[in-house]
Amino acid sequence: MKIYRHGDAYIAPKGSFFDGNVKIEGNFITPPETHIWGNMVISGCLELGPGSTVGGSIEAKSIVVGNNVRIKGPITVAETATICDNASLHSITAGGNITLRPGVKVGAVNSDETIFVYGKVTSERLFGRAVKVYGN
Repeated sequence: MKIYRHGDAYIAPKGSFFDGNVKIEGNFITPPETHIWGNMVISGCLELGPGSTVGGSIEAKSIVVGNNVRIKGPITVAETATICDNASLHSITAGGNITLRPGVKVGAVNSDETIFVYGKVTSERLFGRAVKVYGN
């Protein structure tokens, strides 16, 4: 699969799928409906487009997960994580803040900083320095 490079950012083309593991030295941006069947290791920021799927684990500096994304393995980020509406995740661990949008389904959520919850989410456990809930 061809990946486009612009500086330290790598961009996958529309309709991309990756049969194995993905390792990127830099930032990685995926369009909607991108499918990765293995693990991901990204040295920079990962932005997963809406409707994407990841079959394994994710390690990144920071992450933005689009709406309706499905991730089967654990997510580990050094800094911040933003999880958009109706995403379904195994679990997430972050060194910085975690933002959870309405409809998110996730196992354990662990943050060294604050967890921001907007609307109704489903989670096994929220563990952070502080948990702030906005909305119902």
